[in-house]
Amino acid sequence: MYKPFLSLIILSLLFSSCKKEQDPFEIGKQHLGLLTDSTQVKDLESIFAKDSLVKFISGDEFAGGTNNIDVYEKGGKQLLSLSPYQALDSTSVIESIQIIDPRYKTDKGISNLSTFKEISSAYKISKINSLINSVHIIVNELNASFVIDKKELPANLRFNMDVKLEATHIPDNAKIKYFFLNWNMH
Repeated sequence: MYKPFLSLIILSLLFSSCKKEQDPFEIGKQHLGLLTDSTQVKDLESIFAKDSLVKFISGDEFAGGTNNIDVYEKGGKQLLSLSPYQALDSTSVIESIQIIDPRYKTDKGISNLSTFKEISSAYKISKINSLINSVHIIVNELNASFVIDKKELPANLRFNMDVKLEATHIPDNAKIKYFFLNWNMH
């Protein structure tokens, strides 16, 4: 009676000790390292305990309620810029994250240093929007968006706002200017 019970306990301890530790630089659809789409602002201090958080507190109605929280390594290098859904609310969840440090990568190796070809080869492009100075690429599979400067496009497409941009219009070697994760968009 005790041997099967003891064996079961030992096996469960072995399996629980083999649990994979979360990579702090891994980007997924609903997580970035230990940060998830349900993480509240008040929990950021414990998640980024080894890093520094810098909060921009808007006291000016002209700032548009901006309340970004920048994450820096102790050495001063910026890692991320977090935007809570609700400004000045410690129970608010994170709405979007700008990936600044290239060590943050998806399981398919996409980072802010990736090219358009690398992104389009790894993920299905959901939508492409042409803005005045940039191209906004949305990847729903990752809850991500990428911004490419229009300077990366052929000259005939840079200034023509009437052209509906498609993936074939964007050069394979076009570099990413900004990489965002977009969570909890209401």
